[in-house]
Amino acid sequence: MVRQGWLPVILAMVLAAAVLLGNQSLQLGLDLRGGHQLSARVFVADPEAVITADDLDGVKNVIQRRIDGLGLAQTQIHTVGSDRVVVQLPTTRPPQEEDAETQAAVDNTLQRVANQITEKAVLQFGVLRPGEVDRYATLLQERRDARLAVLRGQEQLEQLQRSRSGSEELSASREALEAAQTTFDQLEQDIGRLFDLRPLTGDDLVQVVAEPNLESQGEYYQLSLTFSAAGAQAFADLTKEVAADANLRLAILLDGRSISEATVGPEFRENGITGGGARITGTFTLEQAHELEVQLRGGSLPYDTEIVEQRSVGATLGSDNVRRSLTAALTGLALVSGLMVTIYRLPGLVAVATLAVYALLNLAIYALVPVVLTLPGIAGLILSFGMAVDANVLIFERIREELGSGRKLYQAVEAGFNRAFNSIFDGSVTTLISCLALGYLGSGLVRGFAITLGIGVGLSLFTSLVCSRTLLKTSLFLYPALRKIQYFRPVQ
Repeated sequence: MVRQGWLPVILAMVLAAAVLLGNQSLQLGLDLRGGHQLSARVFVADPEAVITADDLDGVKNVIQRRIDGLGLAQTQIHTVGSDRVVVQLPTTRPPQEEDAETQAAVDNTLQRVANQITEKAVLQFGVLRPGEVDRYATLLQERRDARLAVLRGQEQLEQLQRSRSGSEELSASREALEAAQTTFDQLEQDIGRLFDLRPLTGDDLVQVVAEPNLESQGEYYQLSLTFSAAGAQAFADLTKEVAADANLRLAILLDGRSISEATVGPEFRENGITGGGARITGTFTLEQAHELEVQLRGGSLPYDTEIVEQRSVGATLGSDNVRRSLTAALTGLALVSGLMVTIYRLPGLVAVATLAVYALLNLAIYALVPVVLTLPGIAGLILSFGMAVDANVLIFERIREELGSGRKLYQAVEAGFNRAFNSIFDGSVTTLISCLALGYLGSGLVRGFAITLGIGVGLSLFTSLVCSRTLLKTSLFLYPALRKIQYFRPVQ
């Protein structure tokens, strides 16, 4: 009996995959397409201090965690020499083919990455000195004015970009925005100098979450902080101190800049704010709040860093190497397909059709997730093809064994799939466990290999056990001429 219920599902999946691939291109990694590279110098103000290889690796690991938090796939980060960290990002298209709109998006991404590389993200807490109350009020108003200037500059630049204005207007607008942002940052630094630091830092945090600020009707975002036990007690003591004087302010400082200040009500004079939680509020956009969350979660940089080079890079493997690799992969698939048809005849043809479905669905998943394809990722894809073929071999050998024992054709086909299930399932699960370990512990190219192999193995379970069975039994049902045992036996 044919499982008619699966055939429309398979056809719908194939059609959806074809439409998806026709409208959405695959993302290629740095080794296949090229991208952009940022080189940062790691340094320390003390001329006698020495940055060791372990120190440089520590900086690299912090940058890696931060950039992973941004959700940028297949970014490669490595150290060079004694004071360099190099970050390479794949692009959506070759750098030389980027249009103005794509270039604007790339510039924004590069700026976000540069911020994660250069900002130390040292979180500190301070109390306003009593003699600086008037100075604080003056700087607070100046900062509000500077913030409005930044917002106006951003709005003007966005309008010019939408209207596709000339390069001179765009350049002037960017310079004005940079000047306004510099003034705003300097005022935050000036305000930060008015506060005395207390023994509570970002090292006392256990959780940071960016979320909408409901008091602003969702216009701005805030960060919710959760402290460790020691940090919670230090925060309670700090808020108790501030609550004792209505003129005092509590400030949260990031790299010396005061990013948020608050008063503490008199009801907290006795015990301070307990519970181990705090909020950083302000005029943060979603992107700003998320980047700050990533910085605090990734940890502070132990040394100063600065961008010393930014450039576009071509495909690291070269087009000839990529072409030869693809040719070898296609040749191997053609040979495997021919071998399957020669040895297994009708089931072999079904296996080839199933592999075509498998390839289409696999690539559609890569485009949908999306998965950034690198050469190791393609290796994982090809390996998963081999495992999908191996699953069909197990099934077809079981069918032959059933035919050899005297069973009828339909019974042999059903029994062959049932008997092969446990072996295929167990083998796939063990491989998936290895992929999970590689994906969790590895990074960069290793993680790309694990992701593509894991997707392929999981999908091969569906195609070998469902698609192969459905296509084979549908063929036997629709074409009675194929119901001959010799079509299931090797050529004599």
